[in-house]
Amino acid sequence: MSATRERELVTTRGGRRRDGGGDGHDPDPVTTQVIRNGLNSAAEQMKRALIRTSFSPVIYEVLDFAVALYDRDMRMLAQAPSLPLFMGTLSFCVEGAVQEAGGVETLREGDILLHNVPYSHGSHPQDAATVMPAFHEGELIGYAAIKAHWLDLGAKDPYCTDTVDVFQEGLKFPGVRLYREGRRNEDIYRLLLANCRVPDAVAGDVNAQVIAVRQGVDALLRLLERYGRPAFEEAVERMYDHGERTVRGFFRALPNGTYVGRGCMDNDGVGDEQVPFEVEVRIDDDEVVIDFSRVPDARPGPINCPMPSTVSASRTAITMLAGGGEAPCEGHFRPIAVITRPGSMFHPESPSPCYLYGWPAFQSIEVIYEALADAVPQLVPAWSGGDLCGLTWWGRREATGEAWADSSPNPIGMGAHAGGDGAHALLHIAESATRFSPIEVWEERDPLVVERYQLAQDSGGAGRHQGGLGVDLAWTALEPIEITTQLERTESLPLGREGGMPGRPNRGFLRSPDGERRPVAKATRMAIPVGWTIEVGSGGGGGFGDPAQRPREQIVEDLADGVVSEEYAARHYPQWQDGADGS
Repeated sequence: MSATRERELVTTRGGRRRDGGGDGHDPDPVTTQVIRNGLNSAAEQMKRALIRTSFSPVIYEVLDFAVALYDRDMRMLAQAPSLPLFMGTLSFCVEGAVQEAGGVETLREGDILLHNVPYSHGSHPQDAATVMPAFHEGELIGYAAIKAHWLDLGAKDPYCTDTVDVFQEGLKFPGVRLYREGRRNEDIYRLLLANCRVPDAVAGDVNAQVIAVRQGVDALLRLLERYGRPAFEEAVERMYDHGERTVRGFFRALPNGTYVGRGCMDNDGVGDEQVPFEVEVRIDDDEVVIDFSRVPDARPGPINCPMPSTVSASRTAITMLAGGGEAPCEGHFRPIAVITRPGSMFHPESPSPCYLYGWPAFQSIEVIYEALADAVPQLVPAWSGGDLCGLTWWGRREATGEAWADSSPNPIGMGAHAGGDGAHALLHIAESATRFSPIEVWEERDPLVVERYQLAQDSGGAGRHQGGLGVDLAWTALEPIEITTQLERTESLPLGREGGMPGRPNRGFLRSPDGERRPVAKATRMAIPVGWTIEVGSGGGGGFGDPAQRPREQIVEDLADGVVSEEYAARHYPQWQDGADGS
């Protein structure tokens, strides 16, 4: 920590208890579970409404959004599976939007707030949140909230890796009323669209979010009216308590202690030097503290991760392990405390740039797992490819002059674990319920042709359990295209555990028609002329355990499936050639 940048530490504890609630009515466990499933169904209705009515593939195909319902104390009632990293920030979005709008007392039925200020909603401005309060018999009883990625909102480029302050990153709406008592605020709506390079697409996505939050409020009210407010509120409290017990029980079984994980960013987007950081994890009986206080100061480039996303990444890492496979609610977060330092890379303040906030958040999850591996080596997987290998591309169609834009993450290999091999070609755990766009959608909408999209043989790390494979992607421009590439972890190997070997790192290239290739990683507004090709090789997962212990029959199966080549098997698995059984 820089002596000149010491700041007060901020501790954020997951979950807020509410005293009282209801009239003492204690619903039976069956009713509690029915209400819980009803809340999850209501969130799913929001998700389906958004998918059906949105205009951009990044929403309806990639699912680059999160939807959730909150009670009047801004505690999460339910979510629908989508983007976990967004999910943990939505409570901050609700709180920030309401505060900026003038407070709870100013809210009216039919209001819909728009909030996208990075430091309080947790993302770059393009990840815009809509928040709608829900009223029952004139009293505020909760909120429906959605955060979704819009293709453009007036940043210096449609996607950026080189911003130096937040003012280059897009138009900001601090909890303004997009709808006031059910009527659209036309001034705000016109201002929003006037700052978009692709206004038709963004207009469609904005209206889809409006439809979906209304759907969520209606579903929440129907559920409350069906069971009555006393039974509903008592069931919610029991639901929170159950989630809390689940996570506390997990940590109670782990050894107390302080554990440190270390990671490294390739660079900050504007400089070339690597950016190492460490995270401390403290287990104290049935609670866990994730401490980011010793990370570097906020960087000049946009790899700064706002505090809400730092909290969300921590919650994602812990609940994926400790949540019992349940859909999380606020109770799951109660045993988790997150410590940050204002002015640091994981708690930036204005005007620090944040456009690539997600990239350090992804790495922090891997680093938290690295720390927990010191506590229980068999608990967590080896490192994954650790990135989204994201691409955003845009242009104007030659025939019509129409502006267009598209964006997609790309899958990576997952790390192997004590129970088996790593999965092939999945999105990073921070986006584990999202998808990557089908190539048919790209070729139908965009002026490009996909040459290759396939599993990358030999990209996973060898081990008793083999790391998962990344992918090899190549597409060629049919018209002039501009692109921003967002590749991280190109210089750090996805490490194995317990003697497992590392996987391959991420990599990208721009290839000319004559075959010359030059590497690309983080690059903003790079021109792709007609006939040129963008190539991405996403990282594989690390292996787990000694490769010499992998059974021969599994190696033979890997060879038959094309997971590994004969040369790879000969180098890492000598038992395949000498006939040893490897057990």
